Amino acid sequence: MSFSALVLAGSRGGGDPLATYAGVPDKALIEIDGTTMLARVVAALREAGADRIHVSVSSEAVRRHAEALGTIPLQAAAGPSASTCEGLAYAGAPLLLTTADHALLRPEWVREFLDRVPDADVAALLAERSVVERDAPTTRRTWLRFADGHWSGCNMFWLATPAADAALALWSDVERDRKRPWRIVRRLGPGLLLRYLSGRLTLADAVAALGRRAGVKARIVASRHGLAAVDVDKPADLDLVRSLVEQGAA
Repeated sequence: MSFSALVLAGSRGGGDPLATYAGVPDKALIEIDGTTMLARVVAALREAGADRIHVSVSSEAVRRHAEALGTIPLQAAAGPSASTCEGLAYAGAPLLLTTADHALLRPEWVREFLDRVPDADVAALLAERSVVERDAPTTRRTWLRFADGHWSGCNMFWLATPAADAALALWSDVERDRKRPWRIVRRLGPGLLLRYLSGRLTLADAVAALGRRAGVKARIVASRHGLAAVDVDKPADLDLVRSLVEQGAA
């Protein structure tokens, strides 16, 4: 199947410590095995079937690189959720969303995700801790702890319908509390918060309830590939990803 995609490749205000660590002006331009992270993501999306790829950019250097890759650059907004809203408005639904720091992205992960997406306005790919630690035992992630396991996001979303825009408005609030799941659940009322605190709330139920609050049908897809949860947020991540790519090449 063919599809459209949006890659978030904006920079943090005030400079990105990871870009400084790697000696490049922007995080998306960090090279792994001689290829920028953005180019690796674009190549994986194309091989998976993306016929139109939009890239949300905030610097001229990344814009020029995105154009050279044959993608459609869009000006990034203030934050990932706002950039996604603008990207969805421009590109339309359905739209696959991912990030430029998803340097290990593989086309088969994308195709498998799309094949398994349930009937929903928006769906997110997540990986359970045992799967992540099986494939990347040294990685350090932030875990969302629920009754059905400890989960890490995989930076891949399917915005299936225009109604997904409503979920993005909620996302901007959730961003602030992403490392404190109980604060996210608190938005759903005392009943679900009590279920969470007592260890009886599953992630699937929490996401579905958040979707209902936003007026959309939201679902999760559990990744079968632990490396899908490994993005490049800090120097240790970059060192790990470079090591994994070198091992794969060898």
